[in-house]
Amino acid sequence: MRIIVDMNLSPDWVEYLVSHGHEATHWSSIGSVDAADLELINVARRTGAFIFTQDLDFGLLLAMTGSLGPSIVQLRSTENFPSVIGEVILNALELYSEALSYGAILTVDMKRQKIRLLPIVRD
Repeated sequence: MRIIVDMNLSPDWVEYLVSHGHEATHWSSIGSVDAADLELINVARRTGAFIFTQDLDFGLLLAMTGSLGPSIVQLRSTENFPSVIGEVILNALELYSEALSYGAILTVDMKRQKIRLLPIVRD
C-alpha cells in the first residue's frame, strides 16, 4: 500500500510501515508543514496513496463533498507510536485492504476498528 503519513503523526511511522512492506512517506518530506488538508488530499489522489492521520477533518471533507477518495486511516488513540499500536494498525490494514483500495475511511483504536465505504451519503 502507498501511504502518506500526516504531520500529526511521528515520522517513525514511515520506517515502521516500510519495514512491513508498505510504501510510506511522511508529509513533511513532500509538502509544506502548514499545507491545507485539501492539498494533502489532492496529492494522495494523484499518487494513489491513502492518508494515515489522527485528524478528523479529512473524513469530514470527504463526507461533505461526497468524494470517492482517497482512503483515510484515522488513528484514534493517545498511544500513537508504532511501538505501541503499530501491530494493531498493520492488522487493520491487512483486514481492510480491499475496502481501502476502493475508497474508505478506516478508524482504528486499541480495541476496535470501524470502516465506512466512500462516498459517504448524507441524509
